[in-house]
Amino acid sequence: MTEQEVQIKRIQQKLQQLLKKKDELDKQNRQLENELLKWKNQTERQKQTIESLKQQVEVLKIASGNWNENDKKEFEKRINFYLKEIDRCIALLSE
Repeated sequence: MTEQEVQIKRIQQKLQQLLKKKDELDKQNRQLENELLKWKNQTERQKQTIESLKQQVEVLKIASGNWNENDKKEFEKRINFYLKEIDRCIALLSE
């Protein structure tokens, strides 16, 4: 074999190694993307659970009647906000 043929053969081997490594990295990338998506979904479910639990705590506070002044003020603010939103919606519907 000539020097050029040896170099071409070496280049081909390196190219094959690179292609194999690229395929491995692509596979690993897909696995990591799937895992990331799984974690994002789990995080979203946990956020929803937290929000649901917060709402349950608020309902229990309201039902128990044991409120401090800050809770009462916050509740009044929220009720006023909802009333304003309802009024706004009614106004939009009556146009």
